[in-house]
Amino acid sequence: MAYWRLFYHFVWTTKRRDPLLVPEIELRVHGVLRQEAKNLGARLAFVNGMPDHVHMLAAVPPTIALSDFVKQVKGASSRFVTVEFGSAFDWQDSYAVFSVSDQETPRVKAYIENQKQHHAQNTLVPEWERLAQDAETQF
Repeated sequence: MAYWRLFYHFVWTTKRRDPLLVPEIELRVHGVLRQEAKNLGARLAFVNGMPDHVHMLAAVPPTIALSDFVKQVKGASSRFVTVEFGSAFDWQDSYAVFSVSDQETPRVKAYIENQKQHHAQNTLVPEWERLAQDAETQF
């Protein structure tokens, strides 16, 4: 059996940034994301977001491509909302993913946990730009 600890911070938005993750479905979507991640052999450390996007911290096994992982969890959650609530629900095709070291995992988890407070002050686009800049300065 192989040993691995590969954590990733994923971010993606709803189609057209529509505020579809309303309170009555948000936690259920998070549950579907968690279950699908588990089905794929990943460990979902934390998921949270806003009505128009999701942040997810997950340990994804090296046996699955990150693009396949994202496709599967997004697809499962989109199908769930469409079937369960009878309305079309789509995610944007694109996503962002950042590798996270063991040392940074608690900080990223706290950041994801505090999304509601964070977005009271910031928007998603500057946030992605800052994360990308932070990643570049570390190389």
